[in-house]
Amino acid sequence: MHRIVLQREIRSRASHKALSWFSSSNLFRSVHSLPFATVEAEGISGSQPAEVQNLVQGKWTGSAAWNTLVDPLNGEPFIKVAEVDGNGIQPFVESLSKCPKHGLHNPFKSPERYLLYGDISAKAAHMLALPKVSDFFTRLIQRVSPKSYQQAFGEVYVTQKFLENFSGDQVRFLARSFAVPGNHIGQQSHGYRWPYGPVAIITPFNFPLEIPVLQLMGALYMGNKPVLKVDSKVSIVMEQMMRLLHYCGLPAEDVDFINSDGKTMNKLLMEANPRMTLFTGSSRIAEKLAVDLKGRVKLEDAGFDWKILGPDVEEVDYVAWVCDQDAYACSGQKCSAQSILFMHENWSTSSLISKIKDLAERRKLADLTVGPVLTVTTEAMLEHKKKLLQISGSKLLFGGEPLENHSIPAIYGAIKPTAIYIPLEEILKPANYELVTKEIFGPFQIITDYKKDQLPMVLDALERMHAHLTAAVVSNDPIFLQDVIGKTVNGTTYAGLRARTTGAPQNHWFGPAGDPRGAGIGTPEAIKLVWSCHREIIYDFGPVPRGWEIPPST
Repeated sequence: MHRIVLQREIRSRASHKALSWFSSSNLFRSVHSLPFATVEAEGISGSQPAEVQNLVQGKWTGSAAWNTLVDPLNGEPFIKVAEVDGNGIQPFVESLSKCPKHGLHNPFKSPERYLLYGDISAKAAHMLALPKVSDFFTRLIQRVSPKSYQQAFGEVYVTQKFLENFSGDQVRFLARSFAVPGNHIGQQSHGYRWPYGPVAIITPFNFPLEIPVLQLMGALYMGNKPVLKVDSKVSIVMEQMMRLLHYCGLPAEDVDFINSDGKTMNKLLMEANPRMTLFTGSSRIAEKLAVDLKGRVKLEDAGFDWKILGPDVEEVDYVAWVCDQDAYACSGQKCSAQSILFMHENWSTSSLISKIKDLAERRKLADLTVGPVLTVTTEAMLEHKKKLLQISGSKLLFGGEPLENHSIPAIYGAIKPTAIYIPLEEILKPANYELVTKEIFGPFQIITDYKKDQLPMVLDALERMHAHLTAAVVSNDPIFLQDVIGKTVNGTTYAGLRARTTGAPQNHWFGPAGDPRGAGIGTPEAIKLVWSCHREIIYDFGPVPRGWEIPPST
């Protein structure tokens, strides 16, 4: 108890300290608004629609065409986005072309900018720690990508901690180099982390703050100039964050921010020819970009993420709660969401499934613990359910019905958290495998079980999958863990009794494995891998040996 009270006191002091800095910076315009903000999260409505602008060459701009978004909870038009079309990309092309291949800074050029970004990160972290600011972004996320307050706040918290991590000298430490002795006096080889220069970042709707901020700041730390495109459905969150970063000292010319459809963004990439593009989103678009951009991409694409429950049955209530969170938090709209659960036969005889069912059924639209699905319609999810239930031995465990008493527009999906059981033998049949492992970006999961001697069949099912993002091996049996981990590849794998599939905190790598194009996020290793390349400089000063003569040709 004393420890909890002490932690609260420390947080309170940190918040007070941040508030002092915030107030002394003269950033409050009134008790009702934040000066970096151009909207009030709770006030956005059909009668008071918000506007989202573009940023290019250091200036905020509108557009000849405005795309009107509807509120995902009631269908009311509530946000106008200045979307750039194919005729309006030239300023963005020109802006990227002004950035040389050696970047805005590197270890030999403008090194003071490493310190600048350490200061920007420190100030932005302080601001996001303020309850008024964190609540603003949490509420804004909820307005465009409806999820519970706790889930939305989690994004803000992770972003704030990430910025804390890269405050002060931590940015320049990302560019740490090394030296290797040469063959003779005066010769040394030095390895440096080098920026790409002009780059592009494309991020999805489901994490409107966390993914774009972490990737954007990583790109900037290493000396690149990015153009950033966030899914227009949620881009208002990042537009407001860009304004906050400007208040914290981000040079306005360092980042361009564009709203457009996919076709226009593809045209921009082809004409601007960025040296590297980071894409987070669907596998289909990722593969197209890899071809169009001749492989100059880093990808964090879709994941049909699996969880295996080992032979040791313990803490059933806890494991059931984690399964519910993994599968259904954010209405399943996480690239790390639990898509399939493999239960050892020992778990099949426990109360696990009934407990998961009870937890899933307590989710409700009122507190957004279940809500609109922004990329899959209700009809599409119910049709997928229907096809799965035609497989021999399959059965609906729970859910499988539309949400009731709501005003979610028909362009979005709205179903109850759903689980379908399919026998392992049926999953592995070629006629069924692709259907069963189709990713449904909603509150939808497959559950199956396996006998002790069927673990090789489970591993075979995992080997056939094409996306290897997250996974969980729930067991405290070290031999079992060793066997499964040694024969799988997912880039972010949790192991142990408390293992989960979801969760991308700032303290560990998050990203796929098994693909040389795979991108990471969150850690120094991720930033260096994605946003810099290796450059070797070999110094050879001499002296030339006394009496040296020109040797024969070789």
